[in-house]
Formats: sequence, C-alpha cells, structure tokens
Amino acid sequence: MTRYIRRAAALCLVLLVALLLNATRVQVFRAQGYDDNQANRRASIARYGQPRGDILVGGSPVTGSRDTGELLRYERTYRQGPLYAPVTGYTSQVFGSTLLERTEDPLLAGSDPALSPFPLWNELTRSRSRGGDVVTTIEPGVQRAAFAGLAGRTGAVAAIEPTTGRVLALVSSPSYDPARLSGTGRSVTGAWNRLLSDPAQPMLNRAIAQTYPPGSTFKIVTAAAALDAGAVRDVDEPTRSRDPYTLPGTSTSLSNEVEGCQNASLRYAFQWSCNTVFAALGVRTGLRDMARTARGFGFNDQGLRIPFHVAASNFDTSLDRAQLALSAIGQYDTRATPLQMAMVAGAVAGGGSVPQPQLVRRTVTHGGDVVSEPGPRDLYRAMTPYTAARLRELMVDAVERGTGGRAAIPGVQVGGKTGTAQHGVGNKGTPYAWFVSWAQAADAPSPQVAVAVVVEDASADRGDISGGGNAAPIARSVMQAALRAREDEKR
Repeated sequence: MTRYIRRAAALCLVLLVALLLNATRVQVFRAQGYDDNQANRRASIARYGQPRGDILVGGSPVTGSRDTGELLRYERTYRQGPLYAPVTGYTSQVFGSTLLERTEDPLLAGSDPALSPFPLWNELTRSRSRGGDVVTTIEPGVQRAAFAGLAGRTGAVAAIEPTTGRVLALVSSPSYDPARLSGTGRSVTGAWNRLLSDPAQPMLNRAIAQTYPPGSTFKIVTAAAALDAGAVRDVDEPTRSRDPYTLPGTSTSLSNEVEGCQNASLRYAFQWSCNTVFAALGVRTGLRDMARTARGFGFNDQGLRIPFHVAASNFDTSLDRAQLALSAIGQYDTRATPLQMAMVAGAVAGGGSVPQPQLVRRTVTHGGDVVSEPGPRDLYRAMTPYTAARLRELMVDAVERGTGGRAAIPGVQVGGKTGTAQHGVGNKGTPYAWFVSWAQAADAPSPQVAVAVVVEDASADRGDISGGGNAAPIARSVMQAALRAREDEKR
C-alpha cells in the first residue's frame, strides 16, 4: 500500500512541477507575445485607463485628456491643434500615434520605468505610474508667427537656435486638428478617411518629412565647399566663369536672371544668385569635396531624429560633371527638408558647427521631477570658422544689397539667401520659393535664430520668387518673434 502512495505522491509532484513550469513559460517567456497579441485589449484598456501626460509649449500644456466613461476611458484633447500638430502629432485609440505622441509614448502613458518610485516596481505590480510631461523647445510666439506667415499656403517653416540646436518653430501648412482623430466613434473613421483622401495632404509634416529641391539656397553649401577646398581664396576676386555656362559634356546652356554674372566675384554671385558662377564652382571644387561638405551639413544622414525621425536630405555622391553643376545650384536630384536648410543657416551663424536639433528640452514626472534633460551637442563640422565668417558676410550682403532685401529688420543684423527651386516635368511647375536666414540683435554676442521657409504654391512670377517675394517676409516675421522672445527672457 505504501508503494502506491509513494507513486501517487511522485505523480502529484511531477504534475505540480509541470504546472509551475507551464505557468513560468506563460508568465515569463510568453508574456510579451501575449501582451503584443492584437486580440489582447488589456494593454489598450490600461493605456487609456488614466489621464495621459501633457506636451508643454512655453510652459503651458497644448494637450489634455477627457474622461469619456467608456472602456477606453480617457481620450486625447488638443489646444490649438492645427498650430502644434507638426510637433505633437496625434494619439488615437483607433489609428495609433505619431511624432512626439509616439516617440514619448512610454513617458506620456506612464509605462516608462523611470517614472516608477522603485526599480522594476511597475513590472512587479503590473501597474502604471501617472503619465509624465514633455517640455518642448518650441517658442509659442515664433510658432504663431510662422503659422500666420504661411497663412494656409502650402509650405513649411523650421526655426532653430544656432548655438544649441533647439527647435523654436516647426510648422507645416496646410495643417489639421489631431483632436478629430481622438475617440472611437464613426466620426473618427470619417475624419481619418477625409484627411487621407485630401489632395492637400494636411497630415504630411512638410517641415521634417518632405524633401524639396533647395534651389539657390544650396549655394551656401557650394560656397562653403569652394572656400574650404581652396577653389575660391578671395570672395572679391573674379571667378573665371562664363555667362551663359555650358554644362560639361553637353550642349545645354545655363543662364542667369540678372546681368553681370560673367567672371563675377563670389560676393556678387551670392548677392545676386548667379547660377553660372555656382555651377562652375561646383565642378571646379569637385565631387569629393562637394559631397564631403554636404555631409558635414547633415545631408545623407539617414539617422537624424529630434526625437522623431527626420527624412534624409540628399546630395548624390555619384554624379558626372554636368549633374554636379546642376546639383551645385540645388537642382538635379539634390533634396532637402526645411529643417535641414535651417541647420545650414544655423551652421553659418554658429561658426561652422551643426548642433543636434532638439525638440524636447526635458521630460518630467507629473510632480515636476526631471526624468531626462538632454544637453546640446554638435553633430557635424560643416566648415572652418574662417569659411563660416566669410559666408556670414555674404549672407548679410544678400539681405542688405541683394535679393533678400525683404527680410531686413531695422537695427538687427540679418543674413539670408533666396532660392527658386524648379520642379515638375520639364521644370514646368510653379517654382518653390525658399528663403533661409539668421538674425542677430545688436547687443547679442552671436546670432540667436536661424530660419528656413519654403512656399510650394508661390503665386508670384518667377523673378519675384527669386527676389524673396514670398518666403523672405515670412522669415522676417519669424526672426522678429524669436528676437522678441529672447528679449522677454532677459526681463
């Protein structure tokens, strides 16, 4: 009899061990798989079961949470949604999330371990902390000026602080209200379908996700490459360039919109945007040095994040001489985001270095304790300080005596460069209007803001566009707002 009891006990022990092993397998090794299963709604219920942390601009939240009393209890609300949509993105119970709402989701939703009072506390208790807040670098006055300047026209504005890389404004137009995607009703699906089918693409973040031919604004990069490579040693010497200029190996001629470009100095060519001079300079500088300088400004960087991903700006590294000539004036397949061109202007203003663009100043707990606070750091070295100083001179001349006059601000030193970007089949499309610039108040030790503006549906004639008729006034208002914000900080 004892033998049968021992066998039964052994069997029970085996079954108990098997039960424990299976529980361990399910709760430890398979837990993530069950959590990630689309049929499991517990994660969504927990995620929306408490108020979400906020995204702050200028110290005030531009987001909120509304108690619906439903299964997915709290839905996202937005203040001035279209104004800040290129910064916040959206978070939707149905369609997921984008931009800061996505990259900072663990903190905002309260699942970030850094919010826990003790290490591994949330994992052990299977709970969430109160959502933390994201403090952005956006200056509300600068953002409003950029949004108002575009006035519904298709385009984008990016503004940064040259010394730190802090993003002061990030605007895309036309925009949309992310609050329309909050909730679970049929109206949300209808809003989603309307936004996706809208030919104006309001959900496209043109400031960081769309690349454009930069046109003549790329001549900043070409001038930097030529100066650093020694293709130009004196900005006031003749450049040995012809007008018109025949693209190497072809019978195609390149001309200018202005007179006086033949053998013009780099100063004159930059001031009046001579295509022939810069095309010839690009060829003379050579593909290797042009590509190296473009890379130093941030072109071809596939990993740029602010913290969400920024589309890579492109400068082709396998070009023949004719293609290089066109690329040197921002055409052929050269492409750039507005943020990238703000970085180009910022590199000139900042002495040649390109800081990491930062959209998040810090993250904090609901009680205000700092979770993370990234400091400024340089990403690249675009050019030597000497070359940056020469380019500052050229950009100031372009505003004070050249094509960028409509960006001038009384009592402020402003440097800028206009751009007209051809596009479309046979370049038949209305050219994109560009303006990139920086501004330095009279009592400031260095420039305080760098701006890039692109207007897609510029409604002026081509000559007015190349003269800064559309984009330069927007840049001026953005720079003025940034300078006012800096003055307010001092008080």
